[in-house]
Amino acid sequence: MKVGGQQIDDRIIARIQEMIDANWDISRVQLSRRVCEGLKWRSRNGRLKEVNCRKVLSRLGREGKIRLPEAKRFGGNRKPRKEAEVVAAETVKSGDLKDFQPVELVLVGSADSEQSRIWNELMDRYHYLGSGPLCGAQLRYLMRSEKHGWVGGLSFSAAAWSVKARDQWIGWSGEIREKNLNQVVGNSRFLIVPLWRVPHLASHVLGLAMRRLRADWKGRYGYEPLLVETFVECERFEGTCYRAANWLELGQTQGRGRQDRGHSRRTPIKRIFVYPLQAEARQRLCEGMLAPVPASGIPAAPQDWAEAEFGSVDLKDRRLNRRAVEIARDFYGRPQAQIPQACQSRARTKAAYRFFKHPNTNMDDLLEPHRQSTYQRIVEKKIVLCPQDTTSLNYSTHPATENLGPIGSTKEGIIGLIVHDTMAFSIEGTPLGLLDVQCWARDADEFGKKHQRKQRPIEEKESYKWLRSFQSVAEAQRHCPNTMLVSMGDREADIYELFHLALQDPKGPRLLVRAEYDRLLEDGQGHLWANVAAQPLVGIQEIHVPRRGPIAARIARLEVRFAEVTLKPPQDKSQYGPLKLWAVLAQETDAPEGIPPLCWMLLTTCRVCTFEDAIEKLAWYTKRWGIEIYHKTLKSGCKIEQRQLGDADTIEACLAVDMVVAWRIYHMTKLGREVPDVPCTVFCEQDEWKALVSFILKRPIIDGTPPTAREYLRMVGSLGGFLGRKCDGEPGTKSIWLGQQRLDDIKLAYLFFVPQLRPPPVPGAYTYGAG
Repeated sequence: MKVGGQQIDDRIIARIQEMIDANWDISRVQLSRRVCEGLKWRSRNGRLKEVNCRKVLSRLGREGKIRLPEAKRFGGNRKPRKEAEVVAAETVKSGDLKDFQPVELVLVGSADSEQSRIWNELMDRYHYLGSGPLCGAQLRYLMRSEKHGWVGGLSFSAAAWSVKARDQWIGWSGEIREKNLNQVVGNSRFLIVPLWRVPHLASHVLGLAMRRLRADWKGRYGYEPLLVETFVECERFEGTCYRAANWLELGQTQGRGRQDRGHSRRTPIKRIFVYPLQAEARQRLCEGMLAPVPASGIPAAPQDWAEAEFGSVDLKDRRLNRRAVEIARDFYGRPQAQIPQACQSRARTKAAYRFFKHPNTNMDDLLEPHRQSTYQRIVEKKIVLCPQDTTSLNYSTHPATENLGPIGSTKEGIIGLIVHDTMAFSIEGTPLGLLDVQCWARDADEFGKKHQRKQRPIEEKESYKWLRSFQSVAEAQRHCPNTMLVSMGDREADIYELFHLALQDPKGPRLLVRAEYDRLLEDGQGHLWANVAAQPLVGIQEIHVPRRGPIAARIARLEVRFAEVTLKPPQDKSQYGPLKLWAVLAQETDAPEGIPPLCWMLLTTCRVCTFEDAIEKLAWYTKRWGIEIYHKTLKSGCKIEQRQLGDADTIEACLAVDMVVAWRIYHMTKLGREVPDVPCTVFCEQDEWKALVSFILKRPIIDGTPPTAREYLRMVGSLGGFLGRKCDGEPGTKSIWLGQQRLDDIKLAYLFFVPQLRPPPVPGAYTYGAG
C-alpha cells in the first residue's frame, strides 16, 4: 500500500517495528527522524521527510500494523503570535501604476520573522480565506511600494491533487501525476489591500512573481517547478488580472464533491488558471508515460476484450481490478440478464454487489482504461466523429432507490438519472469507444426557476454539459494529434459559449452543430437563416433518412447552400465578441405528403468552400444518429433501467460496465458490415465460433476453418430472431444482443460435451499385451 507518498510493504513494516522497539523511550518526532534516516526517506533537497513519516507511523498504528509508544505531552509554553504593525491606507485611494513604482516582492522567511507576522496580519484582515493553513511546500511574498509601504501579499503552496480540466490539459496519467505533481505549485493566496485602486498593479505583481518563483523555489526546496495553478471563485472575481498576466484559463471546477451525484455544489465553482514556467512544461510533466501504441480498430478476442477495456483499471486494490474484468465478461455473456442471472452463482453475485457499492468503484475510474483503448483505436483514423447526446434513465419503478431526481417536465413526475455522453465513430459509422460520460440527478428544488436562467453563468446551468464533453474531445485530440476529431451536437448544442470554446485552440477539435436559433450577424448581414437562404444553390444531395416510429425510411433530396458568417454576440455575452463560422443549409423541397420536409442549418468551425465540403459536413451529421442507436442498445440490450442497486452512486458504477458492454455489442455489429470477410476470430474465441457452428449445423465441429465475420454475426443474429431474408439486410444490435445471450449457454454446453466426442489417443508404438 501507499501511505503519505511512500510505498509500504510487510518488509518495511517489520523494519519500522524493529526501529520502534529499539527506541521505545524517545518522542515520536525523534522516532520519525530515526525512521527517515534508516529508510533514507528524503525530499529532493536532501531534507528528511519527517512530516510524511509521522503520517505513516500514525496510520500504521491506527490500523494495528505497528505498536507505537504513547505520545509524549509537553508543557504549553508557546507564546501567542505577536500582532504585527501593518501600515495601510485608511481610506480608499487610487492612482497610476507609475506613481506606485517601484514595487518589489519580499520573500517571507521563517514563521517567527517580522515579515511573516505582517503577511499573516494582512491576510487575516483583508483576505476572505485568511492566512491559512497553507499545504505542503510553500513560499510567501509581501508586496512593498517604496512610497506606500506594504500593499499586499501572495503565496505559493502544494497543488491540488486532482483537477479534471488541468489533468486533461497536461495529458498525464494518474500514475505520472502522482510522480510529478510536486512540480506543479498552487497560487493559494493573492491580495492587494482593497483600500488601493491601482489599474494593472495586480498583473504587474503576478509578472514579478513568475519571473522569480523558479529560482526562489529551487533555493528553498532544491528543484524548479514547471507549472503554477490557481483557482478563482466565479461568484467573487472575474480573473481579469490573471488573463492580463498571460495565464491560461482551462475551464471551471465542477463545484461538487466526488460523490455529489445530485449536483448540490457544496463548494463554489472556480475558474482554473495555469501558467507554464517553461515552454515545454506539459511535455516534462508527462515524462515517464508510455506513448500510445496504435492498435487495430478491431477489438481483441472475447477472452481478452474485457482485459483490453478494463484490464488496466486502477481501483487501488488488485482484487477490485480483477473483479471489474470478470463482471464485464459476465455482463457481456448475458447482456439482458439481471445481475444474479449474469453472474450465475451466489458467490459471484454477492461479489458483484459488493464491487458496485465499494467507494473506489466510481464511474470515472472504471471508464478510464476504456477511454485509453479508445484513443488507440482513434490514432489509426484520419477523421473521427464525436457526437454527444443526452438521455435519461427511468427508475420510477424502483422508488426506494436513493439520490434520484426528476427527469420529466414536472417536479413530481418520473424520477431517474440524466446521462450525457460522447461516442467516437469512424466516418463509416463504426463506434470506436466512449470519450466522456456525465451522469447526475436533477435537483427538484431547481424546478420553476426558468426565469432566472439568463442571469446565471453557463457553469451553473445544465447546458454546461456540452462544454465539458467538448473539453473531453479536446483531451482526446491532444492524445491523437494526427487525427482530426469533430465534436457534434443536435439543436440543443446551439450555445454561444460552446462556439467560443471551440475557436480558442486552432489545434483543437472541430465543432459541428445543428442550429436552433436565428442568430443576428455582424456587419449588417441580417439574420442567419435569411442570409444563408439567399446564397446561390450549389447542388442537390440525396441522403438516407432512417425510419422513425410510423414514418418509413426514405431517400430525401436536399438543396444545399453555404456561407461564411460572423455571429454577433447576444447582449448578455458581449465579452465573447463576434465569432466567425461556416453555415451549411440543406432543405428538402419535395417531401412526401404529410411528412414535414427536412431542413438542416449546420454551423461548423471547419472551412466550407465548395459543394463537396458542404456535403461532407452533411454526411458527417447523419452519423450523429449512431449515438441514439447506442442509447437504445444500452437501455434495451443491457437493461440498465432494470438494475436494482439501492442508490444512484451504485447505479453509476454498474452503468460504467454496462456502457462498455453496450459499445462492444454495437461495435461488433458494425464491424461485421465494415470488414465482412475477415475471420471471425478477430472478435471471438475459438470455442465460441465452434460451438455456434456446431449448433447451427446440428453436428459437432472439432476442427475446421472459422467463418467470416459476416457469417458469424448472421448466425449469432439468427439465435436472436434474425431471419436472413434478402430484404432483411444485416442483423442489427437487437438480434445480436439476444443471440449473444443464447450463445453463452450454447458455448458452455459445447465445452462440456466436446471432450467426450474426441477420439481416444492412439499410441505411437504397438504395446498391446506388453507385460
